[in-house]
Amino acid sequence: MSAINRRFCVAPMMDWTDRHDRYFLRLISRHAVLYTEMVTTGALLHGDSHRLLRFDPFEHPVALQIGGSEPADMATAARMGADAGYDEININVGCPSERVQRGAFGACLMAEPGLVGDCVAAMRAAVDVPVTVKARIGIDERDSYEELTTFVETMRAAGCRTLILHARKAWLKGLSPKENREVPPLQYDRVYRIKRDFPDLEIIVNGGIKTLDESESHLEQVDGVMVGREAYQNPYLLAEVDRRLYGDDHAIPSRHEVLEGFYPYVARELEADVHLGHMTRHILGLFQGIPGARKWRRYLSENAHRTGADLQCLKHAASLVSAERDAA
Repeated sequence: MSAINRRFCVAPMMDWTDRHDRYFLRLISRHAVLYTEMVTTGALLHGDSHRLLRFDPFEHPVALQIGGSEPADMATAARMGADAGYDEININVGCPSERVQRGAFGACLMAEPGLVGDCVAAMRAAVDVPVTVKARIGIDERDSYEELTTFVETMRAAGCRTLILHARKAWLKGLSPKENREVPPLQYDRVYRIKRDFPDLEIIVNGGIKTLDESESHLEQVDGVMVGREAYQNPYLLAEVDRRLYGDDHAIPSRHEVLEGFYPYVARELEADVHLGHMTRHILGLFQGIPGARKWRRYLSENAHRTGADLQCLKHAASLVSAERDAA
């Protein structure tokens, strides 16, 4: 078992969990395990791998999620990720999008557990960091518990010790990726049962989790939880993670203190010609539920993308929240 404590993980989300978002989230929680957006083997092997693999050491513990299905390519990509310093390499066996299916990876691979097992074995032989699998509990009509058990057994035989299970099956035809996150019913009991039947494996449950109360309830049955969209849209959810789930009683930063911690990073990235809007789009939910949140979101949405927008733009948006708070 790896030394990474996956009691609380932030899911890999395309277009969302980039390096700017992960740095910001790390300012809120010291312990949550952060995952990259999915990166394909083709992009890593034939594209700008330096840009795709870039991250700040502050982000640790951080995992790289890879999409692919050719064992040799997956091994090479895993080695690139490990060499770049990632703490874990994760295989995407859960994404149901048609584009991903055309690449012969993602959720459609649940129909080929032997191939995924070959990928796991090849990647484990190539790297010393943990190789994990993120999957669904089934696809289409192939959603029996027996088939899920076969998949898990194959991963274990290949040497995988950590599985992240999205507690919904995926429909590969007829539903959009968004609908696949909402329409198939959640079946947490399936994930709990896998943990009972495979007590030697680390099982992380994913899907529909929105609060830390829910997270604590799941942790009575499994080893960890993975939260996706809620952690992105309401990032301050992570503020209580360290205390409640990891027993770390350090002082919890206020929302404004989190933002002030982000300022040096923003200034550094601006110096490197990164547009302000590429960073601020990830923090629009910081003040969710707080007086001034609407003004904050609106000001950044209307101004952060403008040519020449700088740190003062971000600070002015924060001042709108402070003014609203003082008025209240």
